[in-house]
Amino acid sequence: MLVGTATKDDAAVYRLSSTQAIVSTLDYFTPIVDDPYAFGAIAAANALSDVYAMGARPLFALNIVGFPRDTVPLSVLGEILRGGSEKVAEAEIFVVGGHSIDDAEMKYGMAVTGIVHPDRIIRNVGARPGDQLFLTKPVGTGIVSTAIKRGIATASDVDEAVGVMAALNKGAADAMLEVGVHAATDVTGFGLLGHLAEMTTGSGVGARVRASAVPLLSSAHALARQDVLPGGTRRNQTAIEPMVRWDERVETALRVLLCDAQTSGGMLIAVAPDRADALEEALRAHGTREAARIGEIVAEETLDVVP
Repeated sequence: MLVGTATKDDAAVYRLSSTQAIVSTLDYFTPIVDDPYAFGAIAAANALSDVYAMGARPLFALNIVGFPRDTVPLSVLGEILRGGSEKVAEAEIFVVGGHSIDDAEMKYGMAVTGIVHPDRIIRNVGARPGDQLFLTKPVGTGIVSTAIKRGIATASDVDEAVGVMAALNKGAADAMLEVGVHAATDVTGFGLLGHLAEMTTGSGVGARVRASAVPLLSSAHALARQDVLPGGTRRNQTAIEPMVRWDERVETALRVLLCDAQTSGGMLIAVAPDRADALEEALRAHGTREAARIGEIVAEETLDVVP
């Protein structure tokens, strides 16, 4: 076992030989959007992200389904599975089976198996002082998803959030492998600062984040100011507060956004300063949503957030 539970990494990695290791991960959740096809695509992209975060290539996926068959038409399940299958096909692999149960609360996701060279694994630890931090998708999907549930999100809000969440992190993974990076993780339920804290704690370093450099969904800032917040985001902020030194000029809404619980977020990458320009160029060449340089790794084991 090359990667297990010790560092809260994105997937497990098991060595098969000197040149091959298997990567295994699992993720599923309840619907976060109304459209079943979009829900399936987002859930698949989210599950695949853990493999991409390890610098690995996905091989195949298995469906995981909980569905209330007596109260919701099976055609809805068909659309969810179609969304997942077509997103997996975009990753150039196949869904090869799975398991379903009758469940009062709808759930969907995937177990994904991938492959990686044992010497090319990218972990969420290994960041070094001076490393530049990059983020490849905007944050705010948790807040916009809450707005959708409350019926106050506009059509453009929904389209933007779905497009971001359903976008594969394959391009980011390809760019990381081309350039060579010290550490990476995908930003999901613990929010940007929560996942950054896992990276810095595991690496024995700290970080400085420039709040104004973090890309946001178009409506996320305004919604945060209106207190449209999911419970997970509130819990994240409470959990991270003891670890963060906030510059007083960073406003409350922006602090919340840096803790927002994401679904299928982007890659958070730590790269040596002499490779930062090359990584930015590679990310753009591979079509990532963002190639935002949001801060740097520092030696002191704190998280500083500045304007």
